[in-house]
Amino acid sequence: MAIIEIRVPAIAESVTEVTLSQWLKADGDMVKLDEPICEFESDKATLELPAEVAGKIKHAVTEGSDLKIGDLIATIDTDAAGATAAPVAAPKAETKAAEPAPAAASQSANYATGTPSPTAGKVLAEANIATTDVQGTGRDGRITQADAQQAATEKSAQVVVNQPVAAPKADAKPAAAAPIVAAPSVAFARTERRVKMSRMRQTIAKRLVSAKNTTAMLTTFNEVDMSAVMAFREKYQDRFVKKYGIKLGFMSLFAKACAKVLLEMPDVNAFIDSTTNEIIYHDYADISLAISTPTGLVVPPIRNVESLNFAQFEQKLKALAVKARDGKLTLEEMSGGTFTITNGGVFGSLMSTPIINEPQSAILGMHAIKDRAVVVDGQIVIRPMMYLALSYDHRVIDGSTSVTFLVKVKELIEDPTTLLLDI
Repeated sequence: MAIIEIRVPAIAESVTEVTLSQWLKADGDMVKLDEPICEFESDKATLELPAEVAGKIKHAVTEGSDLKIGDLIATIDTDAAGATAAPVAAPKAETKAAEPAPAAASQSANYATGTPSPTAGKVLAEANIATTDVQGTGRDGRITQADAQQAATEKSAQVVVNQPVAAPKADAKPAAAAPIVAAPSVAFARTERRVKMSRMRQTIAKRLVSAKNTTAMLTTFNEVDMSAVMAFREKYQDRFVKKYGIKLGFMSLFAKACAKVLLEMPDVNAFIDSTTNEIIYHDYADISLAISTPTGLVVPPIRNVESLNFAQFEQKLKALAVKARDGKLTLEEMSGGTFTITNGGVFGSLMSTPIINEPQSAILGMHAIKDRAVVVDGQIVIRPMMYLALSYDHRVIDGSTSVTFLVKVKELIEDPTTLLLDI
């Protein structure tokens, strides 16, 4: 009997523990080669584990178990796969000649060449990438999930502004963990519920507490008149959608404005390397966007925002939002970023003090747009106003720098033509 042990694989250098969130194959089921058997939840993403061999699976741990890299999670009996395999048909008697032995052996050894695993196939299909365009690095040349994700990342890096991002399928798989719902209201109820914190929620908690305890965090505020930018969107929205297949949102305008000012004020785009006590400055703007998901808040970055046009930014943002909602963000897509923008206004927040996303030194908080009475040229008028908040690390950024940064962003938003003309 050939028993193959399945252990927790090395996921990333920074990931040492995972939680087995869900078994995709029941105990005693038959599994195929590269068929997903379970899902792991790390502190950054949810990952599927494919079967290394075909056979009968036996669970070694239960759902919800916390595991370290290398821990045993299951065994697969490969003899069971051989016993249930269909017999190969014998060659017909009238066959005159068989294929040459070397060629047959080569075909048998490389039957998987260019064939994607189920997870890889799904990634390629979603990215509209042909298997012939991907070089497999798995066993016998099989296309692995990592190969597919790399191909999808490379394709997304290419500028294809004339094609809209495909909408998610109606039957798209939901995130691994469902949101906690409120219990039915019962008069004088005294019941309690205990729910284990997800690994992502634990990590979010640790990082937020670390940011509060480590950084010298302050917040400065300003308000911006959204009249000009709203008129700008209304004037060009139809033509923008017709050409690029996607709407022009406020986030792309704020991100482009921030990217421009970040390059002008490198202190806001820098962070401290605590291991060397050096300040690292960046000549590019990788802006992380806070996205709310059923399992928690994620902040994947959009890289080189300063070099993207509005359509390219909107397409990348939509692709990240779909992946985040479906729990399909990769570790690479979750890492990095030199500055963060969060928009509590979509939930109705009027004002807040966002917490810095370490190791970054600043985060911009957008809020709800509300009609308010303001004084313009000595006259009281009604304008759509938004409060902006910039939380920053005073160890890197001086108060005057933070205030100047926010004022520059405000000026660009209130006169978007200057943003387009780069003046």
